[in-house]
Amino acid sequence: MASPDSAPRRGRRPAGQDARSEILAAARTEFVERGYEAASLRSVARRAGVDPGTVRHWFSDKAKLLTAMLGVVGIDPGAVVGRIATGPVETLGERLVEALLGLWDEYGGDTVRVVVPAVMSDAALRGLLSQFIGAAILGPVVRALDVPDAPLRTALVASQMAGLMMTRFLVPVEPLASMRPSQVAALVGPNLQRYLTGDLAVSSAERA
Repeated sequence: MASPDSAPRRGRRPAGQDARSEILAAARTEFVERGYEAASLRSVARRAGVDPGTVRHWFSDKAKLLTAMLGVVGIDPGAVVGRIATGPVETLGERLVEALLGLWDEYGGDTVRVVVPAVMSDAALRGLLSQFIGAAILGPVVRALDVPDAPLRTALVASQMAGLMMTRFLVPVEPLASMRPSQVAALVGPNLQRYLTGDLAVSSAERA
């Protein structure tokens, strides 16, 4: 397989389904080897041996390429971040819960039930999924707040949302699994609000 820095084959290849499949295969290798943030559409194109324009024909940005590779359809991280970021900082936690649950609830949660177990059974993709969530969705939200301990806050929020994903779709726990996203957001949002903007200081007694 070509290395990330090797030159693409000469000439523009047709942007057909064969090219798309090769791009997705190259993307998996590129993302796993280099990580989500270090990889780029251009480096994936080099690995696949295609023109960067061919990659952009199918996938307009890196996030869409990764979600397609994982088999997740219809997720636009930029749009999700935009919905979360619009509104008062004081209710950011609730908007985050409602937006992500609304996203997962699409198609009755089938995407989560099918994709997550497949990803979790693959050690390489397992790490990649967490990188993607942190870099494309949670990271931009936390960075925009300009608060200390951003990596810790991102990890705490991710842990809460992972638990909700599990108890809503994979191992349903009632009544949580059947509640409307707005209801769950009203209950869980304050916890996320503390993670996002609250005091995370740990006392010396708690550290011991």
